[in-house]
Amino acid sequence: MFKKHQVILPGIPGLKRLLSYQRAWLLPDILAGVTVAAYLIPQCMAYGELAGVQPVVGLWAILPPMIIYALLGSSPQLSVGPESTTAVMTAAAIAPLVASNGSNYASLASVLAFMVGIVCIIGYIARLGFLADLLSKPILVGYMAGVAVIMITGQLGKIGGIKIEANTVFGEVGEFFSKLDQIHQPTLILAAIVLAFLFIIQRRFPTAPGPLLAVLLATASVALFHLEQQGVAVVKEIPAGLPHLTLPKLSTQELSTLVASAIGIAIVGYSDNVLTARAFASRNHYKIDANQELLALGTSNLGNGLMQGFPISSSGSRTAIADSLGSKSQAFSLVALVIVILVLLFLRPLLAEFPKAALGAIVIYAATKLIEIPEFLRLTQFRRSELFLAVATIVGVLFTDILVGVGIAVGLSVIDLFARVARPHDAVLGEVPDLPGLHDIEDWEGAKTIPGLVIYRYDAPLCFANVEHFKRRALSAIEAEKTPVEWFVLNTEAIVEVDITAIDALAQLHSELAAKGITFAMTRVKQDLYKQLKRSQLLQKIGSEHIYFTLHTALAAFQARDRHFNEQSTQSE
Repeated sequence: MFKKHQVILPGIPGLKRLLSYQRAWLLPDILAGVTVAAYLIPQCMAYGELAGVQPVVGLWAILPPMIIYALLGSSPQLSVGPESTTAVMTAAAIAPLVASNGSNYASLASVLAFMVGIVCIIGYIARLGFLADLLSKPILVGYMAGVAVIMITGQLGKIGGIKIEANTVFGEVGEFFSKLDQIHQPTLILAAIVLAFLFIIQRRFPTAPGPLLAVLLATASVALFHLEQQGVAVVKEIPAGLPHLTLPKLSTQELSTLVASAIGIAIVGYSDNVLTARAFASRNHYKIDANQELLALGTSNLGNGLMQGFPISSSGSRTAIADSLGSKSQAFSLVALVIVILVLLFLRPLLAEFPKAALGAIVIYAATKLIEIPEFLRLTQFRRSELFLAVATIVGVLFTDILVGVGIAVGLSVIDLFARVARPHDAVLGEVPDLPGLHDIEDWEGAKTIPGLVIYRYDAPLCFANVEHFKRRALSAIEAEKTPVEWFVLNTEAIVEVDITAIDALAQLHSELAAKGITFAMTRVKQDLYKQLKRSQLLQKIGSEHIYFTLHTALAAFQARDRHFNEQSTQSE
């Protein structure tokens, strides 16, 4: 699909791709750009509402990213701009500040975008792209489901035509049901029709611009049935023209308050960005640069900070639409950019008549796409601990501030990783009847160890976190043998490296076994591990004659030792 031999300019891979543009890409890129623009106009306005700013700011926030990512991004297909998760996190970060000191909401949103951009660029300079790997799949599934619930409850007031004062999930739900008698029926009916329409159109015509069609029909209904006169809220007047350059201004107190929020939004936004880019890169057989994505996303957020926008990330739904129409390069984003500018300049009266209930329905529809029920079922079938991580993340997001939920998600990912390293799988290897080789005796019925020999495999690198567990398990394996153990052979196929704590533990184990008359040996030792053993002088203590590079040579050495012992016993008799 894409030229594999392209040489990408350092720092500006998108520009290099555009400079080598092929004529055959033009039609699919134009079709993708027009369709994506039709989809993103109502979507981004809804995300503007979700972020707590004017709906038109959602459109302003798409403009700088479209240009910047087209030049700096490493993915030819990713659509970058307003997105549900970063929008709701923006609202969660700014609302308390506005409530406490009456700050300007829109100004704080653009400042937060600027700060998110700085965080991402610092990450790019420090080459921290690998940190996205800390968010495991169960954590992401649970986190997105939690965010989806927050998105849905945040729209209850809009679709019901009532004012909800609460700012927590359970508070919003409780207040909504306590005010059922105040619900504005025309508003609720309109929202329900829009939501039903979106699900039907998505099911029957998945590539159609459902949100655009829904909002156009809703707007037509407002005009035809005079719904605004009946109390249905609309967007109303939209500022003329395009956003202008504004330098962010922030007090010291606001800066210190927003730093943690900026870091949290940067982590989540970048994770979503790089995971979506990787998914489409894998599907279409090209590669993306995870660290370059930090630069592209950071610069895009800086642009939004300077142009009255709010924090953004990537959109999986818009990327999927472009992919389904055969997009080949970021030219599709530039086509969509032109259309959005034309709409802002000439179609403002139409946008002003958009009913807010329809925008709320679009947000709810988008939120339902974030709850992946099949993934929860897959986690249940695969491993219950994975499901626990996903559910725990949902609970963390719903019962705490959403930014605390980010910390919980990252913390759970790290704890899960640490637990796997600290308590890995291990095995005692033995012979299985009618099956060549040595195998885990727990896995095979009738498997037995070789009398006098324990071959023990530990399935993780040895480090300070697991050496005590390793020693306990190794000694337990020796004690479990019915015949006296003469040799203990450590299979190091999974031990690619050790730290100094592990070196000391191995030396101690060697001494303990030697005191019991048991020979300590190591097999399947890789060169890197061999060098570490040599530098630490543990190799000298063990003896290089007891270091084997294959299981076969270790087993042969034990058998030769056994024959030699028998020969000596015969001669003595």
